[in-house]
Amino acid sequence: MATDEVPPIDLKTDIAHPARVYDYWLGGKDNFAADREVAERALAVAPELPRSARSNRRFLKRAVELAAGEGVRQFLDIGSGLPTAENTHQIAQRTSPGARVVYVDNDPIVRVHGEALLASDATTTVVQGDVRRPEEILSHPQVTALIDFTQPLALLLLGVLHFVPDDEDPYGLMARLRDAMVPGSYLIFSHITGDADPDKGRELQEAINREARATIRTREEVARFFDGFEIVEPGIVPPDQWRSEGPSDPDRFWLWTGVGIKRPA
Repeated sequence: MATDEVPPIDLKTDIAHPARVYDYWLGGKDNFAADREVAERALAVAPELPRSARSNRRFLKRAVELAAGEGVRQFLDIGSGLPTAENTHQIAQRTSPGARVVYVDNDPIVRVHGEALLASDATTTVVQGDVRRPEEILSHPQVTALIDFTQPLALLLLGVLHFVPDDEDPYGLMARLRDAMVPGSYLIFSHITGDADPDKGRELQEAINREARATIRTREEVARFFDGFEIVEPGIVPPDQWRSEGPSDPDRFWLWTGVGIKRPA
């Protein structure tokens, strides 16, 4: 895997980062005191968050299998987080050998781990980037080396855009990414919500916002991110209700998930 020439990386371990908070909820070890502090503060409000995080990973697996099974051979995973079991490239390449995968995250630790994991994989790479600057992602040489934007792709945005507040135009960012996708492309998406318990949702947002700006949105607000896409059945639902054969817990969930297909205009 090709890498850029870069100066020593400032890992900023004294500042909580969503990727590492998420890693903590998943039971990982790539997190630091600042991350654990935010994670525990959120767990005091919603102790079931690790269950939601695991459900989100299972949703990712089913959704990537769907896209790969329909012939998609390239995947752009923005806000990918730290490597864990059943990563996007492993799922996609199991269904579609040779599928190309690019991971993007703004946490430098993700890049460090990803480069080590993928050093011998010519079909998968990791770059440091931020969804708030989509043009930089779309034009990044390592992205364009693997992703052909004239062909259908699967764009993954799992648990990302709730960290983009309304005053930073998350719907406009989504539109710029959508415009780079050709018909037949897939959007695989999840977003935090407080719909099941609005009071706790507000408490959770306050707990997270001491360190990071998070916006908990309703199902209707999440549905706006799918403008320009045909939403795949069963629609925008909690992760354990999206094409899952296991039990669901509709009375307690913190995520909306969905998959959309871009159709010809």
